[in-house]
Amino acid sequence: MLVRILQDYRKSEKIDFVIGNVENVTEGSGVSQPAFKSLRGAGIDVCTTGDHVYRRADILKLFDRYGDLIIRPLNYPKEAAGEGWTQIETPFGLIAVVNLQGRVFMDPSDDPFAAMDVVLPKISAKTIIVDFHAEATSEKRAMAWHLDGRVTALFGTHTHVPTADEEILPQGTAYISDIGMCGAYRSVIGRNAHNVLKVFRTKMYAPFTVARDDVRVCGIVLDIDESTGRARSIDRIALRADDGA
Repeated sequence: MLVRILQDYRKSEKIDFVIGNVENVTEGSGVSQPAFKSLRGAGIDVCTTGDHVYRRADILKLFDRYGDLIIRPLNYPKEAAGEGWTQIETPFGLIAVVNLQGRVFMDPSDDPFAAMDVVLPKISAKTIIVDFHAEATSEKRAMAWHLDGRVTALFGTHTHVPTADEEILPQGTAYISDIGMCGAYRSVIGRNAHNVLKVFRTKMYAPFTVARDDVRVCGIVLDIDESTGRARSIDRIALRADDGA
């Protein structure tokens, strides 16, 4: 659905730059080379990821060939393949994109707060967008306050469900706890509900197949003052297939 509608949506809404988290685009886990190329061709400028980034071997080739267009969490060990941030030249000046991963209820990783403090002096762009891939809302909000006035926007990913707490913080940083997933919402966070229920109720194995009903493209639209790098507005979007999108 995203591949089908994104180009027209970019034109109709006058969208200048698109960031997409792609860590689960290939059958719900990881990203393949064909999926990455399809999404790039559809209009995603920079791809972020998260804790499923290494689920498919294709990611190593993607990092090798397109390392400035697809990134992994910044606070991974320095030996990890890929880079944690990128900086892209656009008609509106440089745009930096940073990927972080949380530590609360997540697999171990380095301190994301310290990682941001180290990388920010290296970034020359005024417009800095952060994808914080984390489980706990408290950790995401704490990071937003830590970065208020230092980045343009911080949006949360990983929990798959859009939150209704979008705001502009006092120093001009846009924030939302989770932008939601692009996928089937008649599900358990994108997976077939029947199978997930079986696992919860019996502890027996059932394949977590990808659900197909009530497909939505969710995210946010930011209006940014490129001269200052401050956000003017942040709006949630949810485009539904049954709405004719």
